[in-house]
Order: sequence, then structure tokens, then C-alpha cells
Amino acid sequence: MSLRIERVPTLRDNYTYLLVCEDTNEAAVVDAPEAAPVVRRVEAAGARVVKILSTHHHPDHSMANPELAERWRVPVYGHVSDRERLPGFTHGLEEGDTVSLGRHVARILHIPAHTRGHIAYVFDDAKAVFCGDTLFAAGCGRLFEGTPEMMWVALHDKLGKLPDDVRVFCGHEYTESNLVFAAHVEPGNLAVQWKLERVREARARAAADWHDAAPEEMTVPSTIGEERATNPFLRAADVAELGARRAQKDNFRG
Repeated sequence: MSLRIERVPTLRDNYTYLLVCEDTNEAAVVDAPEAAPVVRRVEAAGARVVKILSTHHHPDHSMANPELAERWRVPVYGHVSDRERLPGFTHGLEEGDTVSLGRHVARILHIPAHTRGHIAYVFDDAKAVFCGDTLFAAGCGRLFEGTPEMMWVALHDKLGKLPDDVRVFCGHEYTESNLVFAAHVEPGNLAVQWKLERVREARARAAADWHDAAPEEMTVPSTIGEERATNPFLRAADVAELGARRAQKDNFRG
């Protein structure tokens, strides 16, 4: 039983994901802000899209939902609270619910802080979590609609409790800038220094147009284990330190 995960570069630095159950050829699209790159990838894969999954309502993760839903006549899933905000919304999800894709099942974590209705899709058997803009490689999302306390729960009590080998598929290619901040916060962290060097090598090969990005240029996925070692927000000692670091990152120009 295999879940194929294809990274689709969208907008300027977004990741959209095409998930394909290789046993059934059923597919789901995660966080699609534009349709054309997704349609091209689906057609190249020869997959049959049956669901659209959204982590949160922000346009850079959801603008293409209505167009794609109409094209394939499929439902759009998001948090129950985003019924009026998520483009194309048809099915509401809450903590503890599950979504099937072929022979695979994702369980839902409600992880508000970046937005009130932010969720993650955890495919335990495939060792993969799709966490949008809550947990980034070496970072976390801005607190647009939440508090440091909410982000602490999302990172430390929920996502951070996943096994080390779970792959982290986040919403943006922010890894290099996040690691620069992590090195500023923890200058003696050798894991951060080593990963920053590796990421800079990858990003040095970056295409002029993100839509043309090759796999070797992408720094996502990370893993939960890597995040425990390098993420300054997951490594914060308490809520106060997490909040202070998030406020500092909002104005960091390193």
C-alpha cells in the first residue's frame, strides 16, 4: 500500500500537493491556489482526483478550489468553522475526523493559531503530515487569528507528538530564511548550521521561475525529528519564549 506524494510548485513559493493512492489511482489535491499547474500534474500522472483538501482558508492555499472542484466534480474539505470563508467548501472536518483516499486514511488535527480554522491531515501509515502554514521547516506561521498559547498547543501538544520519522509537508518554501532566523536564535546549534548549509546548496540551484522548480531545489519535506532539532518554535521552552520568538521573527531582517 503506497501513497505517492507529488510536490507542485504554485504562485511564488507555495507548495501544492498531489496525493495518489497507487493501489486505486484515487488522488487528492492539497492546498491549491492556482489551477493550471495542478491540472498539468494530474494529467501527467494519469490520476483520478476524488477530493480537494484544504488546510485553511487563505487565498494562497485555496483560490483554485472552485475551478478544480467543478472540473473534476469533487468535494472540497476544510474545517467546519471555515464554511463561509473557504472557497468551494462542501464538507466540514473537526479534530478526530478522518478522510479516506483509496486505501489510505488521514486523521484530522485542529491546529488553530495562524487561522482559527487551520487543520492538518495526518496519514499515519504513509508517515506524512500536511500542515499548511502552522508548522514550517524550521519555522511556524504568523499568529494572524490566534495566540502564542494556541500555537504552543498546535506545535508541542499535537504536531510535535508525532513520531520522528513523519514527513512534514508544509505550505511554503521558506526553509532558508527560517533557518537563518534559527541560527540567530540558537547560534550554537550545530544541527541548524548543518541544515542551513545543505538548504543553501539546494536553493542555489533554484530556477528563475518557481513553477519550473526541480525536486533537488525543494527543501520540503522535513521530518518531525529534524524539526525537534532545528525549529526554534518547537524548541521553545515555554509559551512565553515561543511568543517572544514569533514576535521577533515578524520583524527579523537577517
